[in-house]
Amino acid sequence: MLDEITRLRLLKCPANPIDMVLDTDAYNEIDDQFAIAYAISASEKLNVRAFYAAPFFNERSSSPADGMEKSYREIQKLLALAEREYPVLRGAEDFLPDERTPVRSPAAIDLAERALRYSAERPLYVVAIGAITNIASALLLCPEIAERMVVIWLGGNAPQWPDNREFNVRQDVAAARVVFGSGVSLVVLPCMGVVSAFRTTGPELEQWLRGRNALCDYLVDHTVEAAEEYAKGRPWSRAIWDVTAVGWLLNDGGRLMRDRLISTPIPEYDHHYAWDDTRPYCKMVYYIDRDALFADLVEHIGGKRA
Repeated sequence: MLDEITRLRLLKCPANPIDMVLDTDAYNEIDDQFAIAYAISASEKLNVRAFYAAPFFNERSSSPADGMEKSYREIQKLLALAEREYPVLRGAEDFLPDERTPVRSPAAIDLAERALRYSAERPLYVVAIGAITNIASALLLCPEIAERMVVIWLGGNAPQWPDNREFNVRQDVAAARVVFGSGVSLVVLPCMGVVSAFRTTGPELEQWLRGRNALCDYLVDHTVEAAEEYAKGRPWSRAIWDVTAVGWLLNDGGRLMRDRLISTPIPEYDHHYAWDDTRPYCKMVYYIDRDALFADLVEHIGGKRA
């Protein structure tokens, strides 16, 4: 287990360039695509070493395995649009059956092996923006990696929200409990009540991203199409909250968001948090500077106009 001084150091936004991996259910919602674009565009600080496809199960997939496979292909599609190449690995085909049994996958095995090359002095940063199955499985396969990485997870809702019935956590509560109880240095970006404030609109996307490059045009088209499908002719704004998890790594001096130290909560199976003040600290984001983050996103992914 990390000592408190080391943990507090790891929970600070890194000042220097870092290595990271991104675990994403990229086919589930458009916000994952924005997060992927942001990560590969911020190469001045973020060295992306691999992408992992996360499982998901809803109306856009026939099973967790189908959701993972669709996400795997979507990651590859985005990288092709960006004309970039990175390792992309398939993740779990199902959620954890319990808190002791990992779901083996190329992604979980890669993370378990990759993180061993790092240390508390030079950690691997793991950004997770879907069900946290792959990361929990890697920790179960190799518990010692908990001291060699920092996990930034977009999942759950704000503590003041009436419940914790958020998509990423409710799909695999067992995995969330494994990660939150592993002792890993953990940064949590809650959805409802915090990062739900990070929204955009069709006219704004047209103004700032249309015509910049092929990836930007894809993001604009896909976002507008998805939003108009559910808005059905009514005014809309669209949360692209997954961007915030990548943004935390670029939050030098608190310029994009604010966070605080809290005792690591316990995700319960009744979709609420339990609290124990004796648990190690984690960081929880409580405020997003929406305009500052959107400007930084545009600056990174927009590049020069075509």
